[in-house]
Amino acid sequence: MPPRKRTAAEAAATPETGRSSRRKSGRISSSGKKSTYFEGNDDNDDGSADELAGPRPRKVAKVETKSPRRKSKAKAESEDELQPEDEDDGDVYEEYKEASIDEPSDDDPGADDSESEAPPVQKRGRGRPPGKKAGATPVKKKATTNAKPRAAPKTKAKAKAKAESEEPNVVEDSDDDDDDDDDDDDENRITFIPAIQLRDTDGIDYEDTKLHKNTFLFLKDLKANNQRNWLKMNDKEYRRSLKDWESFVETLSEKIIEADDTIPELPLKDVIFRIYRDIRFSNDPTPYKPHYSAAWSRTGRKGPYACYYVHVEPGRCLVGGGLWHPDASSLAKLRASVDERPHRIRRVLTNPVFRKTFLPGAKANNEKSAVSAFAASNKENALKTKPKGFTPDHRDIELLKLRNYTVFKKIDDADLLADDAQDRIMSIISAMVEFITFLNSVVMPDPNLDSDSDEANDAGDAEDGSDGA
Repeated sequence: MPPRKRTAAEAAATPETGRSSRRKSGRISSSGKKSTYFEGNDDNDDGSADELAGPRPRKVAKVETKSPRRKSKAKAESEDELQPEDEDDGDVYEEYKEASIDEPSDDDPGADDSESEAPPVQKRGRGRPPGKKAGATPVKKKATTNAKPRAAPKTKAKAKAKAESEEPNVVEDSDDDDDDDDDDDDENRITFIPAIQLRDTDGIDYEDTKLHKNTFLFLKDLKANNQRNWLKMNDKEYRRSLKDWESFVETLSEKIIEADDTIPELPLKDVIFRIYRDIRFSNDPTPYKPHYSAAWSRTGRKGPYACYYVHVEPGRCLVGGGLWHPDASSLAKLRASVDERPHRIRRVLTNPVFRKTFLPGAKANNEKSAVSAFAASNKENALKTKPKGFTPDHRDIELLKLRNYTVFKKIDDADLLADDAQDRIMSIISAMVEFITFLNSVVMPDPNLDSDSDEANDAGDAEDGSDGA
């Protein structure tokens, strides 16, 4: 039925609170707050006016907060609910309720709008928002049309894809860590190597005048195991064999000095070659020489003088001497001597003892055969063509092409193990003394002796002729 219009008297008799309550009845609350429509107290006017106020032009707040002022008003409203209400106010509300449900009143044009509008947003208070009350129902806020869509699903998808892509790397990293741990374990692992016992001497004592058989056995093993680790493990055997060699050289030096008085007494370190090789410019990477060797000259194993040389290696022992790779000035002096006074070197090469010891293939009393045999023994480093300043048809062109002037004789290992080992060596060195003296007189002549002059040579040739007569 249509609502009954109020008369002027009824309108005057109805308090203002009723009007505010009638305006509030058209609002559909979305919160869980208890209705205060039955309250007739004038203390709620401020709160009702605030609740009926339209939405403010501002962004929707995500968290609903209440200011201390609203909190006090809400507390006052809850206290007013406990007070008794007038019956007249209740009758007026019932009449208005029936009228508002059937048809909105013409006097209230905002009633229609209040039903279609969104719930008003409460004003945010200043300061830190108070904690939520227990039992309060959260109010769901409508999303505005201008709000941007959330990118959480996309971010999660990216994070998931990234995690899946990193899983194999994590596995590989773990494998690498395991490998590193294994490497560390290998480095920190201690290896126990059993001590290597010295070889048995088989009842043969070490002597100064001969070498022991264990010295040859050590050199043979060194050649088969030419490595630093092996030599370090066999250091005791190396020291024993080195001591045997040093004692042998020391006693042999005394006999060489007796045979050639130009050789001075020198310490062992200036005579004996070390077994360590210089591999910086060599294609052979082995760090050690598998042999013992020593050289005696006026300056020891080094210097410009011709020397006596002894080489000890299993299966390749030899005794020799001469000039090996002389410098350019010494080589020029030797070629000049061969060119100007060839009879001097020919006389040395044709010496019967020298020829028999070092040139066994040369014919007796044949200078050409002796010269050819000597040139053949030094052809390893000889020139292919004539040297500069000489003609190809020179009489001694074979000697002029040489760059080494050396001789050597191989001996058996048994010769160095025999009791007369040093006597056998000295028989070879004694046959070489004249040859060494000749080379030194050409390369490094004594200042007070000009033995290479023509007068001395002529005198020597004359003496030879008179002796032959």
